[in-house]
Amino acid sequence: MQRGTDISRAADVLRAGGLVAFPTETVYGLGADASRDDAAAKIFAVKGRPRAHPLIVHLAPGAALGDWAIDIPEAAHHLVAAAWPGPLTVILRRGPRVALATTGGSDTVGLRVPSHPVAQELLRAFGGGVAAPSANRFGGVSPTTADHVASDLGDDVDYILDGGACEVGVESTIVDLSRGAPVLLRPGGMPREAIEAIVGPLAAADAHAPAAPGTLASHYAPRAEVIAVEPHEVPAAVAAARGNVAVLAPRAAFAAWGDLRARAYPLPDDLAGMARGLYAALRDLDALGVDVVIAALPPAVGLGEAVGDRLRRAAGPRGA
Repeated sequence: MQRGTDISRAADVLRAGGLVAFPTETVYGLGADASRDDAAAKIFAVKGRPRAHPLIVHLAPGAALGDWAIDIPEAAHHLVAAAWPGPLTVILRRGPRVALATTGGSDTVGLRVPSHPVAQELLRAFGGGVAAPSANRFGGVSPTTADHVASDLGDDVDYILDGGACEVGVESTIVDLSRGAPVLLRPGGMPREAIEAIVGPLAAADAHAPAAPGTLASHYAPRAEVIAVEPHEVPAAVAAARGNVAVLAPRAAFAAWGDLRARAYPLPDDLAGMARGLYAALRDLDALGVDVVIAALPPAVGLGEAVGDRLRRAAGPRGA
């Protein structure tokens, strides 16, 4: 494993079919050439990711949608013009440039343009699309620093491009536009309200929605058991838990609960700070040997919808 800030070195690794971990504004991605089946296959092998679980293709600013997708509706052009670069992935019909392994065999593809300057430099230097899920083992807590990546993947990644801590801290929002009306498949770094201001109401995913990353019942999970509850349910959940118990909640919430007889791990009170610190907090609690994390769910508005989604999936049945 090599680690540093050398954009040229990272781009060379991608051209050679290797794996590069790189920062985005959301989380660190594990990147490979999106147009090569052999390169994309390495991502699935290293992560232990099911081959049918598609990858998101990251593009440089100014990239033409038509190079990567077909049958693009006007709503998609309108949305990406307003939202890119940023933490938004759009699902469209797959273009021939995208390797079939990248999409897990699907005829749709997720595309996004990250806003992180280091990611943009890498994408420009590489000159193509980079398929990249989060740079960690499948189902675990996503990495928001280069140290997290090194701890998770070690020598299984060819180069770690260090760009500091991620600003948003939760993955991109995923909107399906492959079937006409916009459908929210995963809440994320771009709040629902901001997207609906551009394209109108987002429908809920149905049984015919395309597969999308991060939508399994169990995902983003630390080693500790996570129990996600409403804030007023925290004291009872702590009382029922056994072992080394911690409470993960906004700092201001602890005053209402008194002495919980559990380790307190306060997150910032603002939703942006909560999202930014969530994954690092779950990793810290694992490092402290916590057995059970009682997590207070935030209001499902703005970034709170994404934070709540991640906590519920972290609390989902393991192996689901």
